[in-house]
Amino acid sequence: MKRIAAVLAVVSLLGIFALADEGHHHEDLTEDQLGTVHFPVSCAASSQKAFARGVALLHSFWYEEAEKEFVQISKDDPACAMAHWGVAMSLWHQLWDHPRAATIKQGMAELKKAQSLRPATDRERDYIAALRAFYRKRGDHEERAKAYSQAMESVYQRYPSDLEAAAFYALSLLASEPDGDSTFANRKKAAAVLETLFKEEPSHPGVAHYLIHSYDKPQLAELGLPAARSYAKIAPAAPHALHMPSHIFARLGLWQDDIDSNLASIAATRKTAAMHMGGEGHQFHAMDFLVYAYLQSGREADALALITEVKALPPMKDMYGEGYDPHAYALSKFPALYALELHHWTEAAALTPAPGADSGDKAITYWARAIGAARSGNVPEARKDIAELESIRNEMLKNKKSSWANVVEDAQKEAEAWVAHAEGKDEEAVKALRAIAEEEESTGDEPEDIPAREMLADLLMEAKHPDQALAEYETDLKFNPNRFNGLYGAASAAEMAGKNERAATYYAQLVKVCAGSTSDRPELGRAKALLAKN
Repeated sequence: MKRIAAVLAVVSLLGIFALADEGHHHEDLTEDQLGTVHFPVSCAASSQKAFARGVALLHSFWYEEAEKEFVQISKDDPACAMAHWGVAMSLWHQLWDHPRAATIKQGMAELKKAQSLRPATDRERDYIAALRAFYRKRGDHEERAKAYSQAMESVYQRYPSDLEAAAFYALSLLASEPDGDSTFANRKKAAAVLETLFKEEPSHPGVAHYLIHSYDKPQLAELGLPAARSYAKIAPAAPHALHMPSHIFARLGLWQDDIDSNLASIAATRKTAAMHMGGEGHQFHAMDFLVYAYLQSGREADALALITEVKALPPMKDMYGEGYDPHAYALSKFPALYALELHHWTEAAALTPAPGADSGDKAITYWARAIGAARSGNVPEARKDIAELESIRNEMLKNKKSSWANVVEDAQKEAEAWVAHAEGKDEEAVKALRAIAEEEESTGDEPEDIPAREMLADLLMEAKHPDQALAEYETDLKFNPNRFNGLYGAASAAEMAGKNERAATYYAQLVKVCAGSTSDRPELGRAKALLAKN
């Protein structure tokens, strides 16, 4: 708690200094702060440096500031066709955003303007034409993303010495990855392109960044560690560059690295927001990882302090698209995760939807409530919360948000499994949780949630099947290493099964993961006591 308070105090001072400097301009963001980018264009010589800076901002997903950069270039250099390409690139946030019709229309208008200025080179014309493949009106988002990727593949092949074409092609592969692809074909293809570039241009921000995204799966995460160690050093002024390595750190259970990464990202976000730069809402994504890492390393007091701080923050715009309120998401997710991770079932059952919460945010609350109620033995209340989840899922299906509906359906099934367990229907509960766990592991979902396989192991422990529970905990720890409850669960299951040596190994690993912690969690206290006794 002292550490985060000190960091946030520094952030406040940075904010004061920044507000005193309202003359801040992008010129202050130099190559050593954003990374090295070479993107020659046939615009005025005076525009070259600014254009490269805009592309560097794109590579670190600082889309708000990239758009400002390219708009300014178009004003200062009205004949610069590629400035309009840059604006259009800034409007589509490739790895998460499905732009609305108005944004599609705006992007196409920028590209038409770019073509009307008659770009001077074939290379520029090809970049513009490739992006038009996405902004065309025909087809759904997935079809347009795939069309853009295919067009960028042609640009990449036509200009083999153009590092930017290779980097943007790799990003397009990630942006057009089919939902639920357990082969990771696009990721592996992108990584093959990027690994070669990483050796040639180790200070390029996009290469390191997109490598992290390529390997952001439990089966691949170890391969992303070199890029994760590099990216923050390449672009230290970009808040997302400071956060992004934590995707790999979280996958590998490197909690202190995860914590340091996200504290730095939050500080940078607040500093640049005080300078009137865009992206203030990005900090909530870093906080999501930060709360999770605190809870896995015995620093629940720090997690609670952060939750308290979030409650005092105002709503903010975010990187994830129009109409999305990351503050409401944080107010929904963080308390739910805190209560469930600490097994405070009554607290979880008493949660209420956050102010401003949309249907997806409310689903998080009702999921936590249902599990808390079921594990407290209050089946009627759990069923009421499951009914709320069913209503939200139906609403999402009606609004053609099928991917989100699937997420809510899995949450509903998890809650129903705990109700089944409370009613003595363990075979039914085990079957449901195992199916969800296998799906999670095949697709490699986000690393800052409670794994379904760990829930399955917990259920088997409560059903007095320690050998089976141990097998499930050990399987889960391969996908989610160094989780607090996974390590303690494996240790206690091994102990109950009479496998004392394995139990001691897991207890020792838990104590090591929580080194320096002042946690009063009884699990950690018991682990320390047993190790001292032996």
